[in-house]
Amino acid sequence: MELKNLILNTDSYKTSHFVQYPPGTEYVSSYIESRGGDYDESCFFGLQMFLKDYLTTPISQEDIDEAENIILAHGLPFNRAGWEHILNEHGGYLPLEISAVPEGSVVPNHNVLAQVVNTDPKVPWLTSYAETMLLRGVWYPTTVATISRHVKKVIKRYLDETADSSEGLPFKLHDFGARGVSSNESAAIGGLAHLVNFQGTDTVVSLVAARRYYGESMAGFSIPAAEHATMTAWGRTHEGDAYANMLEHYGGEGKMLAVVSDSYDIWNAIDNIWGKDLKEKVTNSGGTLVVRPDSGDPATVVCTAINKLMDAFGYSVNSKGYRILPDYVRIIQGDGVSPGSIEKILEIMKHQRLSADNVAFGMGSALLQRLNRDTLKFAMKASAARVNGEWRDVYKDPVTDPGKESKKGRLALVKKGSSFETIKADNLSGRENLLVPVFKDGELIVDQTLEEVRAKAAL
Repeated sequence: MELKNLILNTDSYKTSHFVQYPPGTEYVSSYIESRGGDYDESCFFGLQMFLKDYLTTPISQEDIDEAENIILAHGLPFNRAGWEHILNEHGGYLPLEISAVPEGSVVPNHNVLAQVVNTDPKVPWLTSYAETMLLRGVWYPTTVATISRHVKKVIKRYLDETADSSEGLPFKLHDFGARGVSSNESAAIGGLAHLVNFQGTDTVVSLVAARRYYGESMAGFSIPAAEHATMTAWGRTHEGDAYANMLEHYGGEGKMLAVVSDSYDIWNAIDNIWGKDLKEKVTNSGGTLVVRPDSGDPATVVCTAINKLMDAFGYSVNSKGYRILPDYVRIIQGDGVSPGSIEKILEIMKHQRLSADNVAFGMGSALLQRLNRDTLKFAMKASAARVNGEWRDVYKDPVTDPGKESKKGRLALVKKGSSFETIKADNLSGRENLLVPVFKDGELIVDQTLEEVRAKAAL
């Protein structure tokens, strides 16, 4: 569904705002921030995708005509003169300047992440008109990148405590979320946000987004894997044959394959099929079998499955005193996985002296869909306006909710020790403003690669 008319990429009430500003208003400056939420910091990501996909394309006369027809019939006024001014004087490109922190930056909440101002004094209403699409272009990928990075920190902590190496960390959280999101576009945007932190994904469209928007030829990887349909099509009495077929086609030196093993009885599959009937094939394949449970209580099932695999295939004890399966067999848990359940599973494994290196996770809706704008309390608010040549502070301070008090003035983000601080731009006093112009009047100024973003977001 192509909905690229920028004039209609807004909320209805925005179309009535062009006459609501004080007479003499020339410029309106707004900013984007996380006002708190479930995490203490945000991993900023995704603005570049939005800018390339939307704001580098001009509006046309057809867009204006379509918007006027819809907005007037919708019962609202339409600023035809304003939009035709943008078309005629700016070639249809929105006269906006957007500054932002580099993507991949990890910034404590309650700090400015991006700032927007109109560049033509004849369209001061344009800054806030663009709020709907700009905020949406930022909050969703930033929230996914933040959740993904939080999980990475959790997994790394347990690897540091229970494993000899964290070398496998980039593949410890796999994106299973493509089917659980609201659209193909959401899968691309959210899936790529996850790949800021990890390299495992089954969301193919995220790889396309990485190429298109961040110059990354291959952002993530996957392995051959079974689903219930391909296993149960063999029938219950031939479950072992289904597994053997997977080993025949996808096993081998240096190869890895995943097999869902709970279509009927996960414990029989581990104890008897993998652990006895196919044990020699698994042991001698030269590759790695990843057994996937897919039902039951995640923590209980993971720990029991690992212990049963150890009964069948043995284990070693690493330098930190934790048990680890042979290299040729591992577990991936993809059912009931969330940031909370991952930490619970790893904590119980730790108590049972099981190394975190035994397991990887696949996360679906909890990674890409079970979140909203309030997960990090994202907002875009006007903070300054120039009226008759003088800048004035613009802010809100609702008595019923102090948490919604907004910032005042033209803003800057500066380093403060090892952290950050939002200040008025007038108070920089020679300090570096970490908000960098990334877009102006239809032109992308900064074009980051995914490699650069990943380096910024690294733990």
